[in-house]
Amino acid sequence: MKRSNVFLSFLMVSVLIILVALVSNSPVSARDKLQDETKIARGGQLYDQWSATLADKTVPPGNQPIWSRQSMNTRSGADTWRCVSCHGWDYQGTDGAFSGTANDTGFSGILDAANLTNGEIENQISGKNDPQHDFSPFLGQEDIDDLAAFIQDGLIDDNQYIDLITRKVINGDTQNGKSKYETACASCHGEDGTALTFRYEGTEIALGTLAVQDPWRFLHRTRFGTARAPEMPVGINLSWTPQDGRDVVFYAQSSLKSGFENMEGTPADIAPVENTGGPAKNILSGILTAFGAMATSLGFAVLLGAALVGIILLLVWLLRSRES
Repeated sequence: MKRSNVFLSFLMVSVLIILVALVSNSPVSARDKLQDETKIARGGQLYDQWSATLADKTVPPGNQPIWSRQSMNTRSGADTWRCVSCHGWDYQGTDGAFSGTANDTGFSGILDAANLTNGEIENQISGKNDPQHDFSPFLGQEDIDDLAAFIQDGLIDDNQYIDLITRKVINGDTQNGKSKYETACASCHGEDGTALTFRYEGTEIALGTLAVQDPWRFLHRTRFGTARAPEMPVGINLSWTPQDGRDVVFYAQSSLKSGFENMEGTPADIAPVENTGGPAKNILSGILTAFGAMATSLGFAVLLGAALVGIILLLVWLLRSRES
């Protein structure tokens, strides 16, 4: 009888451990994740343009040595020394939203680097793994640590929430975006987004134009800020969630003046990118996605039900053993 009790206790503990593991591995809702770390914000600005963030550092003449390894992107000079030029505003590099276009980065993304340790990221940045990728002459230890914090905790795969053909935010909340925009952005950019212009791809544009043309750049800078406008309020200081940021983009795309109001189709040709877990592109893929979700949920339910049935059967067996 004692053996039965020990076995039953062991089985119940094992089932509980499995259930806890399943719950802990469930994806966290991006809407609930706050961007509230100063180091992450500074790392995001360094990723954008470290030479603007570090006032005492200048970009060397010519192209970054590693730039010659790609032929997709024709940029040259100072731009080739920026992290974003290689790895993209969506952090997915040549596999990202601008794959196959003139803005293809030509290099791999960094989303997977979020799983690296600080030491491993430092080795990448300082050229210990690749001498041509050595930024240690320009970035101090604090700078590298902030970049590591951004890579480990700041990267978000927004391509799951943006249509890669039209570049429109999927299922954005207009009212939430409008409220956030009017509170934090309208005082400088104006109610229609045209009160303040800035350079984008060699052209002066307003905020609404950026939202339509490049929502990923919009998201990065509204979340983490930019050294070019240090006074700009950003999401990390306003306790915005990633979804709040996307709602602001959605509002800007839908309500601010962009110059594309009467445009049909897409603002530019973008090759579709395969994104696991992203939105369905047609009815068939939607049906398959729905069945996949149902199968996943059903599989978990079956596993949980089987575990509970097993526990019940063991309890019944134990009670009968006691009676006998």
